[in-house]
Amino acid sequence: MDSAALTMRAVSSSFFSNPANPKFSHNRKPASPSIIRCVNSQNPHLNSPYHLKPISGTPPFSCSAVTSHRPNTSGSDNLTAAATNTTTKAKLQLLIQEFQSLTDPVERVKRLLHYAELLPPFEDSLKSTEKRVPGCTAQVWLHVELDSGNKVRFLADSDSEITKGFCACLVTVLDGATPDEVLALRTDDLVALNVVGLNERRVGYSSSRVNTWHNVLMSMQKRIKSLVAEREGRPRGEMFPSLIVSADGIEAKGSYAEAQARFLLPDEVKIQELVNLLDEKKIGVVAHFYMDPEVQGVLTAARKLWPHIHISDSLVMADSAVKMAESGCKYITVLGVDFMSENVRAILDQAGYPEVGVYRMSDERIGCSLADAAASPAYMDYLAAASASVSSPSLHVVYINTSLETKAYTHEVVPTITCTSSNVVQTILQAFSEVPNLNVFYGPDTYMGANIMELFRQMTVMSDEEIANVHPKHDRNSIKSLIPRLHYFQDGTCIVHHLFGHEVVGKLNEMYCDAFLTAHFEVPGEMFSLAMEAKRRGMGVVGSTQNILDFIKERVKGALDRNVDDHLQFVLGTESGMVTSIVSEVRKLLGSVEAHEGAKVSVEIVFPVSSESITQTTSETGDFSKFSVIPGVASGEGCSLHGGCASCPYMKMNSLGSLLKVCRSLPHDKENLSAYEAGRFSLQTPSGKLIADVGCEPILHMRHFQATKRLPEKLIQQILHSGGINGR
Repeated sequence: MDSAALTMRAVSSSFFSNPANPKFSHNRKPASPSIIRCVNSQNPHLNSPYHLKPISGTPPFSCSAVTSHRPNTSGSDNLTAAATNTTTKAKLQLLIQEFQSLTDPVERVKRLLHYAELLPPFEDSLKSTEKRVPGCTAQVWLHVELDSGNKVRFLADSDSEITKGFCACLVTVLDGATPDEVLALRTDDLVALNVVGLNERRVGYSSSRVNTWHNVLMSMQKRIKSLVAEREGRPRGEMFPSLIVSADGIEAKGSYAEAQARFLLPDEVKIQELVNLLDEKKIGVVAHFYMDPEVQGVLTAARKLWPHIHISDSLVMADSAVKMAESGCKYITVLGVDFMSENVRAILDQAGYPEVGVYRMSDERIGCSLADAAASPAYMDYLAAASASVSSPSLHVVYINTSLETKAYTHEVVPTITCTSSNVVQTILQAFSEVPNLNVFYGPDTYMGANIMELFRQMTVMSDEEIANVHPKHDRNSIKSLIPRLHYFQDGTCIVHHLFGHEVVGKLNEMYCDAFLTAHFEVPGEMFSLAMEAKRRGMGVVGSTQNILDFIKERVKGALDRNVDDHLQFVLGTESGMVTSIVSEVRKLLGSVEAHEGAKVSVEIVFPVSSESITQTTSETGDFSKFSVIPGVASGEGCSLHGGCASCPYMKMNSLGSLLKVCRSLPHDKENLSAYEAGRFSLQTPSGKLIADVGCEPILHMRHFQATKRLPEKLIQQILHSGGINGR
């Protein structure tokens, strides 16, 4: 979600270390170094073993933060008493003070370049993909070891001199620290080093180079944890399942990933059978990203042969159905939950295509935990407070993942506009900017509501210029004033995104802190904060399923454009069904790798599956020592005891068999499909209006906002008058 990403303050930080072995001492300092006192240091006893060259036109070089080593007669290094007593954080403060004393950005750059000269050589044999620091625009290599005294030692290098200077600064602070000292350092400790940034057009600005501070820190901490665990002889824990995609093919790691990968290369016979049916009977297919991997695998391959197949998030499904009807499709099959087929039916009617049939993929109800929450009496009670308010106007912002019936009923209680995970922040901010003293009631997703609230709280400490980049009509004062007038429902969650709680977040922090992190806006607050922190340093995205797919594609394109060997690791913070579309797009991009002079780029998609959200089953032989992992299925298997699912059991009710059954039965056997047909709402609202008509209006309000970036005048008039739309 771009607007959410823009609101986050840029926090820079990073870390490093060096080993006490021959490759770390090789050419580290001259045989007979000149000991130069740090003239501007807070601690006059610190000395540098390096030959420091004066920089023309700048003040004397201050090596205040450089931990010095004084050679003794035996040839070994001993820290001076002062250096021994200097803590890592104290050295960091000296480094900060040093750069803050240079008010001219040009002088800071010169100082960075001078620090870059002090880094010891980094052997070419160490410059492997495994040593790369993810997320840096320039190539950065990092080698970490623990010496015999359990101190962290490091080597670092970069193909950019500026970035190399950043690395050198961190080297001076962290080389020789204990693992606990490095792991205790937080990104907030390095915020003041933003003063080193090359572009300070606004407070907190974070360029890609400044992100080096943070990204190197993440890599340092991850590698230190691994080294400590190895030294202590304890396992680091089992890795999450993942799929690795390269130009050579697909590799699955773990049973869960194997279950997903099984259908990425579908049966050609099934593909051709489906295409023949769709072509013969003029059937269009709209499917959500969360479909069963078998269905998605076949659909992804089939759309190369039949153009009227579209896989997307819920917002675009109805629009795609209208385009298919315009192109001559007589039927639309909807692979999703029931509110999606309801929306497709209603939007087709609105667009003038009532004759086009719309079919679901089950003769049973295909539910949704969020849609069910919005249909509960508790939700209507929540909106009653908005309806009862006469002192200030109210607006209900409802998530699109709700039924048409809910949209209709709530719209008659409180003026309502639909939103998506990618436009909810802008929708709310625009509403506050257009209607004075407005109260906004968001629902039904509790996690998304809490995440929006946290986002706005963080905006209160941003500069007005930063806030204007999110929304031009807001500043710090307006954000502070709107927070008490923003309300969100307290009892609605998606059973898939509920999965990403403390257990998953803890493991991500421990083992995947340097990976690219993607998260749907519906995830719990812990995962949201982690992903937004990653976004600040260019390593994450928070938003809709389409936002996640676009982010991955952008990062893969960037790696290919750099034309260097690379391994990109993405944590998939949403339903595992997304992997089919991700793999398809990644394979397209990697297919052009020949045009990049043979650069080897691989992409790893990690499934952060909670230990409780997989089903373990014994083999038929009763051998309890062997287990297989089964993704969530229609019966609810794959869901944890606490409600989180690795894959949506409702979405998995859309099977390939059901799709083929519907296609085979059309058009002459419709009577056997009556339970599959998405019927029109003949029911009326309490005011006597058709549910389809009233329920579509919030969607049309949203479309107007997307097209004009303003609320429609009709909605504003509804808001400014009390008593629900019936009194407007």
